[in-house]
Amino acid sequence: MELYFLGTNAGVPTQQRNVTSIALRLLEERRSMWLFDCGEGTQHQILRSPLKMTRLEKIFITHLHGDHIFGLPGLLSSRGAQGATSPITIYGPKGIKTYIETSLDISQSRVNYQIEVIEHNGGLVFEDDGFRVEAALLEHRAESYGYRVVEKDRPGNLNLERLTAYGLKPGPLYGRLKRGESVQAPDGQLVHAADVILAPKKGRVVTILGDTRSCANIVPLAKDSDILVHEATFMDDLRDTAHEYYHSTALQAAAAAAEAGVKELILTHFSSRYKDIEHLQPLLEEAQRVFPNTRLAEDFGLYPVLR
Repeated sequence: MELYFLGTNAGVPTQQRNVTSIALRLLEERRSMWLFDCGEGTQHQILRSPLKMTRLEKIFITHLHGDHIFGLPGLLSSRGAQGATSPITIYGPKGIKTYIETSLDISQSRVNYQIEVIEHNGGLVFEDDGFRVEAALLEHRAESYGYRVVEKDRPGNLNLERLTAYGLKPGPLYGRLKRGESVQAPDGQLVHAADVILAPKKGRVVTILGDTRSCANIVPLAKDSDILVHEATFMDDLRDTAHEYYHSTALQAAAAAAEAGVKELILTHFSSRYKDIEHLQPLLEEAQRVFPNTRLAEDFGLYPVLR
C-alpha cells in the first residue's frame, strides 16, 4: 500500500505543482489503484509517473470544486483509448453523476467500459473482504468529504516452529491449516489451525481529507490512522484568511494529527504563494513543532503506508 501524489497545489496549477490528485496503489493487496480527486491535468501526471490507468479501479471525489474534478472527463476518455476494459466505480457528493454524464455526452466521448457512479452523503461508502471505506462531512464552501480507508485484518502466518514440532512438512496439510481446518500429525495427534497460526496481521488505515477548515469530524475520521493526508493551504499567520476561505493551516493540521493519534501526517494542497519546496519549509517546521512526524507532499512523491 503506497500513496503517490499527482498534484499538491491549491486552486490552480503552477509550474512546480499540479492541482489535487492522490493515487493509492494497492498492487500487492488487490493489484489495482484507487484515485482520490482528479484535478485538471491528472492524466498528464499519470503519463509522467509509474502508474497505469488500466489498474484504476475506483475514484473517490472529495468535493466538486474544479481543482478536484476538472481532470475527470479527460481521464475517463483516455483510459478507454489506452485499452482499459475493466469497470470503474466513482464515489462522490451529489452532483458528480450529472457532471460526468453531461461532460462525456456533450463531448461525444467513447467509453468502452462500465462506469458506475455512487453519490453519497457520508457513512460507509464501500466494503468488501479486504477493505472498508468510510466518509465524513467536513467544513468547506462546498459539500466536502474526507475518506477513511481501512484495510481489514488478515490471517496470521503459520508458525513454522510449531509445525516442525508436530512433524508436519510443507505441502497440502499447510493449505488445510491456513483454511482453518484440523489435520492429523504423523504421530496421530490432531492439530488444529489455532495451534499453529500466529496472531492476525493488523490492517493499515489511511485517511485522506478534502478541503476543510478545522471541524469536529476530522479527529474521529482520522483516529489512529497510519497516515493522515491533511490540507495545509496556509501558514498559521494567515489563520483568519484560512477560516474565511474554509481552509486549514499547517499548524491546525498538526494539532488534528496529534489529537487523532495518527502515526504520520502528510501536508498537501498548498497555496500558490508558496512557490517551491524552499518556500514550503516554514509550513513543515510550523507543523513539526506540534507533530514531529510530519512530511510535505510533493508531486510525484511516493509514500509507503507502513505497518
